[in-house]
Amino acid sequence: MMRHHPHPGKLDPGALARMEEARRQTRHQLDLIERQIVRAMTAAMPALRDRRQRSCRDRSPDPAAFMRRYREILSAITAERQPEIDALSRKLPGQDQAIEHWRRRLLSAQSAA
Repeated sequence: MMRHHPHPGKLDPGALARMEEARRQTRHQLDLIERQIVRAMTAAMPALRDRRQRSCRDRSPDPAAFMRRYREILSAITAERQPEIDALSRKLPGQDQAIEHWRRRLLSAQSAA
């Protein structure tokens, strides 16, 4: 959570570090969700393979059917996490903009001093 300095006219030297840390945490959360989706898909792979082997005993495996099933499962797993992904993805540009604004303020304050 971003803290606001009680005196907006004064520069808080720790504010930039806090903003950058908040952005790192947001990025970390997105990366964590991505890893969890990959892990879930990895766990689903044996079931996909078993299903393919059972249904194709007398004929050669159908890679298109396997990929179709893979995409269905991936879509379902991703859809479960989509609200979180969207919220965090919307947050990042605002954090980037705030960090850039704060850096410009610090640079102009240093130039004026």
